[in-house]
Amino acid sequence: MDGPGLDRAAAGAAAQAPAPIIVRKTIVQAADGHHGGAWKVAYADFVTAMMAFFLLLWLLGATEENQRKGIADYFSPTLVKTRQQSAGSFGVLGGSSLTDVDNYPHAQGQTGTQSITIPRGVTGGPVEGGRGDATRDTTSNLRKVIEEELAKRKRISHLVDQVRVMRAPDGVRIDLVDDADFSMFTLGTTVMTAEARELVGVIGDAIARERQPLILRGHTDSLPWREGVVANNWSLSAGRAEATRQQLLASGIAEPRFARIEGVADTEPVVADNPADPRNRRISLLLLEDDGRAGRRTRQLGTSPEAGTDTG
Repeated sequence: MDGPGLDRAAAGAAAQAPAPIIVRKTIVQAADGHHGGAWKVAYADFVTAMMAFFLLLWLLGATEENQRKGIADYFSPTLVKTRQQSAGSFGVLGGSSLTDVDNYPHAQGQTGTQSITIPRGVTGGPVEGGRGDATRDTTSNLRKVIEEELAKRKRISHLVDQVRVMRAPDGVRIDLVDDADFSMFTLGTTVMTAEARELVGVIGDAIARERQPLILRGHTDSLPWREGVVANNWSLSAGRAEATRQQLLASGIAEPRFARIEGVADTEPVVADNPADPRNRRISLLLLEDDGRAGRRTRQLGTSPEAGTDTG
């Protein structure tokens, strides 16, 4: 078969043949920009751990020793046998709680817990070896009494900001501070002003009910003296401390309570950046801690502390 007949036969065979199958494969890959979502899990774990850590710090700061002891006891074994055979009895603490009193031979009779030993003289409960509760109560009571008494005396009620009551390593300290508008003494002298005498009288009434020995310390600023004046800040600070002692005696404070008076001139400024600042002029009155040391001092001087006239 030639010619048109052959062409028609070929076209028919081509029309009856099946169409080719085309397979298209699409590969989906994770985006590399954010490295997937694994980092979100790690970050969430980190944030959770930090939240738990700061919550623990807050709980430690917001609870007292007795509360922490109760929480520790709640999670500690209650049976002696269980305590000895489990709960970390073979570990570092040997089954003990962190708040258990340790038996380490501390110097000066200090006591502490398994977690940390805090030196005497700092804030803390009896387990830590501190005396903070008693000193804190005395400080708060003195501050309250002084503020209430000054509020009653309208003429010197504005001097409440000049009185600062704070805890000190050896007891409770009361600072009577000068400023630009108030001075306890006439400039360059040991003569106490009328307002200062009344203020010292308030302080004397407040501490009269206490029994601790007293230390008075005078401070000055660093302003120089005039040419030809035979005086210095050392004698001035000591003289002002003595003048304050005399005023406290007139207010009813027993003389044997005074342990000593000191004058330190301008060597201990409150405003160290400006030694000439008037706030550096002040009288510090320290009520010594009554922890038995005062009793030893009074016995050495032949005075009984039970008589209410402690001497330092």
